[in-house]
Amino acid sequence: MRVGVLALQGAFREHLDLLGRLGVSAVAVRLPEHLAGLSALVLPGGESTTMRKLIDRWGLRDPILDLARAGAPIFGTCAGMILLARDISDGDEPVLPLLDITVKRNAFGRQLDSFEADMAVPVLGTSAVHGVFIRAPVIERVGARVDVLATLDDDRVVAVREGNVLATAFHPELASETRFHRLVATMASAFAEPGEGTSRKRHPTRRAAR
Repeated sequence: MRVGVLALQGAFREHLDLLGRLGVSAVAVRLPEHLAGLSALVLPGGESTTMRKLIDRWGLRDPILDLARAGAPIFGTCAGMILLARDISDGDEPVLPLLDITVKRNAFGRQLDSFEADMAVPVLGTSAVHGVFIRAPVIERVGARVDVLATLDDDRVVAVREGNVLATAFHPELASETRFHRLVATMASAFAEPGEGTSRKRHPTRRAAR
């Protein structure tokens, strides 16, 4: 099992380091051929407009969509959430519209307005999850098939899951919070080694079990 981290721009090294500390084989993804054989992909935080341009420059859009549609888990943090959103309220066209959500970029203000917060994420256990918000987006609309995983005290949605695709508005990796990455690794393992008698080729849209 190998988990890729999109390494075009942004905070990809922190994801690679965290996955490595968890004992997960993690690889940097910069070209379409780097996606071959992956069991999951992480889209890091960074500058979403720059990442959009680089994804298209290196021909990564369709291969990433194919990987997701095959059932591999995809996890986006901060700008990664923007890349995964079906709708971006600022008017930009979607990049990898795998999540039926509407996001607003930089919803919490400028870099100087960055903050940290503890949130309840019941699917990850009873103890609070700590996240770092840096020019973070917020989710303004959630589709009917999207599960809300976390909200702030003011009820703004900051973490979601739809099938094999997860996203957070915050950076768990900057807070040394491992539980989201452990969840992705568990989903990746299920995707890499489907149960006896199943086949990814026969079931290209198979989703990881919740």
